[in-house]
Amino acid sequence: MSAQIEAVILAGGMARRMGGQDKGLVELNAKPMIQHTIDRLQPSVANIIINANRNQDIYAKLGFEVVSDQDSGYLGPLAGMITALSQTQADYLLVVPCDCPLLPTDLAPRMLACLEDNQADLVVASDGKREQPVVLLLKPHLHDSMKAFLDAGERKIDFWYAQHKCAVAEFSDQPNAFVNVNTPEQKQQLAAEIAQ
Repeated sequence: MSAQIEAVILAGGMARRMGGQDKGLVELNAKPMIQHTIDRLQPSVANIIINANRNQDIYAKLGFEVVSDQDSGYLGPLAGMITALSQTQADYLLVVPCDCPLLPTDLAPRMLACLEDNQADLVVASDGKREQPVVLLLKPHLHDSMKAFLDAGERKIDFWYAQHKCAVAEFSDQPNAFVNVNTPEQKQQLAAEIAQ
């Protein structure tokens, strides 16, 4: 039986550089940014959870379970991951941000293959130049370790995963896969690329 992977899309941030707009709901080529992410993930995962701390009713209309951070106060991506890890019943949790509309369509199977090949506890994606700390495949048992890290006042995900058996999945064949949208200018640039 193949391993079951559930994905969580992190849409819980403040999006300060987007003028406070909810990034997942920002329109990109006539659909919300998060819909691009869903379309790329859905064929290769068993289920999708959306982590959102505002506009939950709008996200719920997309047809997936919406969960808010268990720890309040916009504590960053770790808080969303901890919430999803405590909810998932799957063998693995794939974590992605809501503002990467060009994610690899083969993200889940390649991350899983890397995890199994390396007998790792988690895998982080790389575009060939740098690691993408919010694109992770995790074993759910890491919940307690991550929660302890956040409770200790830590926020930097890469410091946390350095404590574990972590492998890096290379996506250098798709160097733009993890381009994310932080500003209106980046959104316009990406819209032009997607439209080509």
